[in-house]
Amino acid sequence: MDAIRKQLDQLMGANRNGDVREVSRKYYDRDVCRLCLAGLCPHDLFQLTKMDMGPCPKLHSLQLRKEYEEAKAKGTDNYDRELEETIERLIVECERKIQRALKRLEEEDAKAAIAISVTEVTQTKEVMELSKQIRQKMKDIDAFDLEGNTEGKIRATEELDKLKEQRAEEQAKMLLEAFNKDRASLINSLQNATQTTTPVPPAAPDARTQEMINEKLKKAEELGENGMIDEAQKLLDEAEALKKLTESFSVISNQLSARPQAVTDSSKMTAHVQITDQKLRLCDICGAFLSVYDSDRRLADHFGGKLHMGYMLIRERLSELQEEKNKKRKVDRAEYDRRRHER
Repeated sequence: MDAIRKQLDQLMGANRNGDVREVSRKYYDRDVCRLCLAGLCPHDLFQLTKMDMGPCPKLHSLQLRKEYEEAKAKGTDNYDRELEETIERLIVECERKIQRALKRLEEEDAKAAIAISVTEVTQTKEVMELSKQIRQKMKDIDAFDLEGNTEGKIRATEELDKLKEQRAEEQAKMLLEAFNKDRASLINSLQNATQTTTPVPPAAPDARTQEMINEKLKKAEELGENGMIDEAQKLLDEAEALKKLTESFSVISNQLSARPQAVTDSSKMTAHVQITDQKLRLCDICGAFLSVYDSDRRLADHFGGKLHMGYMLIRERLSELQEEKNKKRKVDRAEYDRRRHER
């Protein structure tokens, strides 16, 4: 029920039933979510993921957001800085998680696990065009939301979902091509490592086992001379069993020694471990582990997942906020220079 209620809130507003609690509020009240007013509350991004923050403790209101947008246009209030600081903390935490994962893997001699630049690998014209359409569609949804155009918002949301799915499939295709090259490289490295290995000499017979056999044979001979036939036969059987065990071990050892064995040199052993463990890649957007053996469907699910989409959204939003701030600084600087020149 809570999930359905949240979906209805997103489509029709939290006050769709005429909640009187909302009417008595102002957008600048303490119990109103300023991040929601600024256009992005992190509590709504990662629902049902390992980064789920739970429901936002503050009020989300479409009506109050309209009031805030009007006040912002007049220059009365601006909560962009608060949103920027919150997003920066989330991204810094994500980057720390990526670095911790890389360090842990390095300590386990799997240094080939890297933070792959998903943005660079999947930066094609098709992906860039789809991302542009997605950003525009999100702006359309936001406008429909503020206008109260529920039908337009529903239609635009459906189109947005299709665009996201198309982009995820295109990104998965490009990343899979990169992983195919990784796999080919791993196979070549493993073959080279196998060719450079040296055979391990067969293990020497177990002296302790041979000593036990000799002791049992000698004891059996003594018992036989004393007329203890049953006891002597039992020791003979035990000695024969040990002898067969030793012979079997020798045969297995010879078979194994005929195969290429891992070298005992520690540096070469480390290299071999790295080659066989060079399977993991870290997504530099969300910090999730990816395998070079993942299928295109698995990669598409990753790109279309809430965690990846959430981090992609906040990274894009942070870039927009910083760009807007830089533009404002340039305008303010130009205005300052103009006034100083007039003086």
